[in-house]
Amino acid sequence: MANYLEGRVIVVTGAGSGFGRLVSTKCGSLGAHLVCVDINADTAAETAELVKSANGDAISRQVDVTDIADLQAAAVAAVDQFGTIDVMVNNAGVMPLAFYSDHPDALEAWYRCIDINIKGVLNGTVAVYDQMIAQGRGHVVNLSSIYGNFPVAGAGVYGATKAAVNFLSESLRIESQGAIKVTTVRPTGVPATNLSTGVVNPEAIVGIVGQNVMTVGQKFEAMAAGQLPSEELDANEPRYFALDPDHLAEQIVYAINQPWGVSIAEVTVRATGEGYVL
Repeated sequence: MANYLEGRVIVVTGAGSGFGRLVSTKCGSLGAHLVCVDINADTAAETAELVKSANGDAISRQVDVTDIADLQAAAVAAVDQFGTIDVMVNNAGVMPLAFYSDHPDALEAWYRCIDINIKGVLNGTVAVYDQMIAQGRGHVVNLSSIYGNFPVAGAGVYGATKAAVNFLSESLRIESQGAIKVTTVRPTGVPATNLSTGVVNPEAIVGIVGQNVMTVGQKFEAMAAGQLPSEELDANEPRYFALDPDHLAEQIVYAINQPWGVSIAEVTVRATGEGYVL
């Protein structure tokens, strides 16, 4: 396909690992300029170096997405370094799955989730909004989740934050049509990301698997033991079970790598044999 990313300036939050790092390096390989921001300064800098080695140019900044001043400073740095901001990827997020009965252990993580997943997306959007409007074009990519599609047990707070991301995204699209493109990415379960490290109660995954809880649980156990059948590990097979983060990152980059007049509004990528019900 045509390469529209050559020279585009892209800010990515949570760029120090996971989807943020993958998207940053893939965009860099297509000649984009990256502003890699993360609460961890060292991992953000590592990603920036990976972008440079992949054919792009990059700077890094330590940013707490719950602090609007941090994100505004990153936006200023982007314009100072590269002259513009073409794309904002609001990727930073946490996933503290837990039941309401877990509140003694989960409450602090829930509050942090609300701050990062909602305020972080709002702050990132506000930080680049004026610049994009002044330019007459821009693109905001917000990482939501299939958990935002419908309320389920075990994900009341996390799902609510992702439903809020959907609302923020769609309202921005409506308000800024013709100036700012908006893409909402709704990742399905991607076991290899570090999001799972924030889960408070592992049993809370029941909401996303529903009636498939037994079979999915058995498959995860088999995968951990190295006993999952080869066809369930092969992306070329329809029984492919656990989506590799690279597959989703490729589609996020595809959504970004479009002419200015074309907007891919929503992205969901699934492993065909995953067993998630949302």
